[in-house]
Amino acid sequence: MIQNFVIFGDSYSTHKDYIPTGYKFYYCDGGRAPDQPVTNMTAEQTWWGRLLQNTDAKLVLNNSWSGSTIGYTGYEGDCSTTSSFICRYEKLLASGFFDTNQIDTIFVFGGTNDSWSNAPLGTEKFSDWKKEDLFCVLPAICYFMTQLKQNHPNTRILFIINCDIKEEIIACITNVAMRIGVETVTLHGIDKNSGHPTATGMQQIYEQIIEYLNK
Repeated sequence: MIQNFVIFGDSYSTHKDYIPTGYKFYYCDGGRAPDQPVTNMTAEQTWWGRLLQNTDAKLVLNNSWSGSTIGYTGYEGDCSTTSSFICRYEKLLASGFFDTNQIDTIFVFGGTNDSWSNAPLGTEKFSDWKKEDLFCVLPAICYFMTQLKQNHPNTRILFIINCDIKEEIIACITNVAMRIGVETVTLHGIDKNSGHPTATGMQQIYEQIIEYLNK
């Protein structure tokens, strides 16, 4: 079972008080995120908060940024040096975070904004990536997942695949995961409001993750 875990995520995994300073959040206690609908939710109600309450797992870092894409094309264009999953991971790697923290599980919960932002899909690519490749969704997913697996061969990597995103993105994540040995949980039937999980939806996400982990 999970002991010490890290999350790389987007709005679905954010909470105002549990992500790095300066990262954009969606969920918060007693109010709303800037320019967002009502997003009141306690940390305990999130999918990962429920995981913490019901297991002995410890959240070492929640590296989640609302609206973030895995690749370098975000809603406002180039996010290669700011919010992209790839950028955030590489900054964390360069900082020595993984050398000074014992992490046994990495959760990746992304791809939703890559789908919603209509970033160019491109084609799957498994080596010889150039920076321009990573502005397209599918090669960016290949790169990000491959880097995680190569740099952390003894760490459990679990990719949570959202429902209601482009089939090409779901297929790519599934294909890459099978190819390099990353685990996946494909969500279904999640209760949402404005495209985001409600408290009920968060419970459903938690249940589907824990069902997989208990297999």
